[in-house]
Amino acid sequence: MSTLPKVIVTDFINEPLQCERSILDGAAEVTALNALTESDLDGRIEDADAIMIYHYLRLDGERIRRLRNCRIIVRPGVGYDNIDIVAARECGIPVCNVPDYGTEEVADSALGLALTLARGSHFLNSRLRRGLGDWTVEQATPIHRLRGRVFGIVGCGRIGTAAALRAKAFGLRVVIYDPYIPDGIEKALGVERADRLETLLACSQILSLHCPLTDETRGFIDAVAIGLMPRGAIVVNTARGGVLDTAAVVEALATGHLAGAGIDVLEQEPPSPDSPVLRAWRDPEHAAHDRLILNPHSAFHCEEGSEEFRTKGAKEVLRALRGEPLRNRVN
Repeated sequence: MSTLPKVIVTDFINEPLQCERSILDGAAEVTALNALTESDLDGRIEDADAIMIYHYLRLDGERIRRLRNCRIIVRPGVGYDNIDIVAARECGIPVCNVPDYGTEEVADSALGLALTLARGSHFLNSRLRRGLGDWTVEQATPIHRLRGRVFGIVGCGRIGTAAALRAKAFGLRVVIYDPYIPDGIEKALGVERADRLETLLACSQILSLHCPLTDETRGFIDAVAIGLMPRGAIVVNTARGGVLDTAAVVEALATGHLAGAGIDVLEQEPPSPDSPVLRAWRDPEHAAHDRLILNPHSAFHCEEGSEEFRTKGAKEVLRALRGEPLRNRVN
């Protein structure tokens, strides 16, 4: 039996574990559980020296308190709302993330969704494929010039900043809202800053969400918030599912208040088959069928990025096992 520390990869990433073993070979034994539900973890993680968990499962306080040897929990990604970081802190277990790996990919995806919606490309493709309407741009009008339109950003961290720079390159007027960044960031980026969320919403013809999921942000882009936006606006969410009320988005698409929405992340992933947003998206009679783009939490993904978050996550585990200072502790 191996005497090496035991590192568990709970979900999402399965064999072969080349990235993880390229870093941890000789320092730890790495095992992938390929768990599909939280109950699949029971009896399999309690003796782990380190855990690497992705975004499909939740690691709650009860399971964290059953960990006997754990020296670190790593979330090889940006968001860590699926881990009870308070319980982990109380148990003396550091929780670390990989905050920088998907910056370019998520920003690219956000702009891609915004552009295809704003230019009417998705709407026309969806309609014409079904044989609806004339073979002409007229059915997608009004389509406005991008230059000068307001691109509102909620959350101007690494990804929000990257999205702001990309939006500027298209000539969009970028306005940011983030109460936690220092004064002057907007000047360094050459963008405008809104002092209140309501101010940002009122002027945003395209709204892109790049904030973490916290008690403060959970569900805060709701029906009331969407109602503050200009009629015909577009919402894009590549952040976390819980910050945007998708039922409110569906209703706003139905009334025409929103002209389009691009959603990469949902409150529940994968969504249940009877999810209201799925039903509307699949219903040819609903406006969401032609005006909503749904992706399966894929904005972060590319081959190079996958290698990056796996490698950086494994390096953080190695630092913990060696007793070295950690780089990205969140608790």
